[in-house]
Amino acid sequence: MKHRIRALHTDSTITVYQAYAPELGVPAARTGRFPATWKRDRMTWIKPSFLWMMYRCGWAAKEGQQTVLAVEIAREGFDWALRNACLSHYVRGLHPDRAAWRRDLRRAPARVQWDPERDLHLDPLPHRSLQLGLSGEASRRYADEWTVSITDVTDRAREIHALVRDGNDLETAARLLPPERPYPADDDLLAHLRA
Repeated sequence: MKHRIRALHTDSTITVYQAYAPELGVPAARTGRFPATWKRDRMTWIKPSFLWMMYRCGWAAKEGQQTVLAVEIAREGFDWALRNACLSHYVRGLHPDRAAWRRDLRRAPARVQWDPERDLHLDPLPHRSLQLGLSGEASRRYADEWTVSITDVTDRAREIHALVRDGNDLETAARLLPPERPYPADDDLLAHLRA
């Protein structure tokens, strides 16, 4: 399936990834909560795919993205965000027209983007990976209600990157990846989000 959410998940939680500057990421991981300095009014993008996060943050090397966080959140909250999300771009046939899509996008507390999934070399794969943008109510609920735990996975990211960069042991690198599997999202949850 071209558009499928793959993630590390349990019966009650799903793990998503974000990358921050150390001054925000380190305290968040230490306390397991987003600090007061985390802007709850801004759009924040969460990614269930570890390798897509590595592509986005350059294996934790990009400025302002040197601390990679694994944020375990309640599936109930994640599903709420999906139900209340709008695609970040207009799709003919899925939306009645561009004006209706723009109205939905303005009102939606979450938006979805499907980007090519990545392999260990961060090259694109033929299937898509979900990015979920949260704003307003969704952003506040993510930070203050849905978050179960926050773990700093920067060292693991750098260890995997070193193995990939050296090219000697891709099997070990692959074993260090989080065990992501299809997320049980039925058509009712995703039909309005599949381009």
